[in-house]
Amino acid sequence: MVVDVGGCRSAATRGSMRGVTSATDRHGHTHRLDLADATVREWDATVVAADPEQGIVLDRSAFYPGGGGQPPDEGVLLWGGVRTRIAGTRKGDELYLVPVEGDPVPPPGTAVRGALDDERRTQLMRTHSGLHVLTGVVFRDFGALVTGGNMEPLTARMDFDLAEVPADFKERVAEAVNAEIAADRRIEVTTLPREEAFAIPDIIRTATNLLPPDIEVVRIVDIVGLDTQADGGTHVASTAMVGRVEVAKMENKGRGFRRLRIRIV
Repeated sequence: MVVDVGGCRSAATRGSMRGVTSATDRHGHTHRLDLADATVREWDATVVAADPEQGIVLDRSAFYPGGGGQPPDEGVLLWGGVRTRIAGTRKGDELYLVPVEGDPVPPPGTAVRGALDDERRTQLMRTHSGLHVLTGVVFRDFGALVTGGNMEPLTARMDFDLAEVPADFKERVAEAVNAEIAADRRIEVTTLPREEAFAIPDIIRTATNLLPPDIEVVRIVDIVGLDTQADGGTHVASTAMVGRVEVAKMENKGRGFRRLRIRIV
């Protein structure tokens, strides 16, 4: 099922529609618009539940709740002439939007207009896609799997299981990553039944398979011609939208683990 939600779109990401199945586009009572279309920035919703301690549950939300190293979105809810700032999301049986302390909480049944911090989300999408290019290059050229990672807007780290590296490793990786970005490869998001997804060679790029065993439908991010892996985050529509990647530093974390720190410029 392809979900067409409209909404406002950033110029940096316009046109990158995302298709997901009904098995994966809900969390509790919330229909996750971010999985259907990563370009949505504003949308209408209704408050399903609200509590100053727990948070706010919407029937429809484009707030990415965080996961896989990508932090949650920030933004606002507008309702009845009031603005409630959203500082993040708490996952449980529901997706609870966490309001900034002291901001008013709309009661259940309230019609709201949600709006993401566009600059932050777009920067995180560029960063996340840049990390996928990085992992694709390191896997292709050095056969290394990921052991960990984290990102903030336009800066990130990625850890690899790589016992030995050549002296010019950092420079070679940076050159190859930026060549793939310049190639303007499409970034496509699809879903597959678990059995079909795991039939794809090397679909899990982490040294440990972190995909919960009860997940029946797997979301796939494909940088066409470079990298295909299971992933639940938000991405730009092509590698050219990432910008340029600078490999700022390489660190030896012991036991053959190497950490690369990158910047997106």
